[in-house]
Amino acid sequence: MGANTRGGIPRKQQIGRYIKRNFTGYLFIFPWLLGFLLLTMWPIIQSLYLSFTNYNLFEQPKWIALENYVAMFTKDDLFFASFGRTLRFVVSVVPLRLSFSLMVAMLLNRNLKAMSVYRTAIYLPSLIGGSVAVAVLWRNIFGLRGYINILMGLMGLPVQGWIVNPRLSMNTIILLSVWQFGSTMIIFLGGLKNIPGELYESSNIDGAGATTRFFRITLPMLSPTILFNLILGTITAFQQFNAAFIITKGGPAYSTYLYSLMLYEKAFVHYKMGYASGLAWILLFMIAALTLINFIVSRYWVYYGDEGR
Repeated sequence: MGANTRGGIPRKQQIGRYIKRNFTGYLFIFPWLLGFLLLTMWPIIQSLYLSFTNYNLFEQPKWIALENYVAMFTKDDLFFASFGRTLRFVVSVVPLRLSFSLMVAMLLNRNLKAMSVYRTAIYLPSLIGGSVAVAVLWRNIFGLRGYINILMGLMGLPVQGWIVNPRLSMNTIILLSVWQFGSTMIIFLGGLKNIPGELYESSNIDGAGATTRFFRITLPMLSPTILFNLILGTITAFQQFNAAFIITKGGPAYSTYLYSLMLYEKAFVHYKMGYASGLAWILLFMIAALTLINFIVSRYWVYYGDEGR
């Protein structure tokens, strides 16, 4: 049987049959595929190329090989400073948001009257949680003459510089990010709904308390959902921009100067598009590395329910 035949059918004829059989499917996905190639894949390839060039939007890109990456690690002090603050932000926000959203999801996972109304009311603010309007509102709430300080003044407590104090400004940004827990909470709620009720009924018969049920049933059965929210939350936290840009502008004294804010300034303030492209690729590799580590470590704590089969 020749190399150009398979099962007695010429390869060209096989390809023709395959295309004819799947033509309708390819026709339906063609608009998405075209958009993906032109609006996503091509900009990604272009940014990779620009990261090896000196490009300022007004002149042709000039190839400089690895100079942008060398400058990041050897000449740019703000690179490590912004990365350190971003890492602190991620380490603070992700566990707090996971814990808080899981707690709220468990409270909402009850068979009470009008529970759907409560769920909607709690989730509704998250629809606009990442918007510019909310960041502006947050700045007004925690400003020197904001609502928090007014309330503290009425209570006889000292006024705090929540935004202008370098020791407190990052905490304000972290608090806003934790408050935007709606999507994570909804995912946890879906995971809780999928836990078989028979497990809780059996544990009640055995005399297990609420704490035992939480650590022996809820958390193990919910571990795949926790992993999903952990990875998604980490990616989102690394890309945090609105809050730091609108509320503090990266200040005071660079205390909230996150990595994404540095990337934005290099690109659209200093017009160092090549350098900014390099920063974007470094961010991509950081996120990819942490995601890979999470997947590797997950084998030791994530329970999928099919082990031992």
